[in-house]
Amino acid sequence: MSALPLNAVPFAFDTEFGADGAVLRASTWQPTKRAFAPAEVEALVAQARLEARQQALNEVEALRAEALSIVAQTVSQAATALRGVAEAHRRESAELALAAARVIGSAAFERFPRRPLEAALEALGQEMDATPRLVVRASGLDEDGRAQIEALCAQAGFSGLVVFRDEPHLPAAAFALEWADGRAEFDPAEAEARVAAALNAALAAEAGHAEPPLEGGAHDRRGF
Repeated sequence: MSALPLNAVPFAFDTEFGADGAVLRASTWQPTKRAFAPAEVEALVAQARLEARQQALNEVEALRAEALSIVAQTVSQAATALRGVAEAHRRESAELALAAARVIGSAAFERFPRRPLEAALEALGQEMDATPRLVVRASGLDEDGRAQIEALCAQAGFSGLVVFRDEPHLPAAAFALEWADGRAEFDPAEAEARVAAALNAALAAEAGHAEPPLEGGAHDRRGF
């Protein structure tokens, strides 16, 4: 007995007849069409072309979406890297500016050690006008320096008593002024630290995590 081919399909009687021979359920089987008219061939070819075109468009759209996703990820990574580079550049530029200001300020204080005190007396002349006594604390004040400060006080409108207190521990250009209802002081090191803190706060604000500034007293002119 010969074996059945692999693609053999057993015949199925799917038409149902009644007792009287009438067809109760017709068969749904349709023979495979093996001959096509030219118009049918053209319609099938057109349909195949349309399906192929749609499939190609779908593939192109999928590739475009994937490319856009890759571009978006690359741009996001590049933006993050650029933000880091810009922040590092700003911080390094600020540090360089602080270093340059430190060198320039140190040279200026060595050459003109009394200029910050003179500027303070000129700016605070009106506040000290009515006070009877002004205490000036500084280091290395000789007779010429004291006479110059007294002359500046007179020019600013102060007519009270100027009392000098020598403070050897104060660095050059540092001073403290004390009068009846106020005080002003200047220390180059503290001023430099405050400038650095303000600069760091500004850089932190650009990065989005700034800390609130500290509030000072109304009559305490620290770091004038």
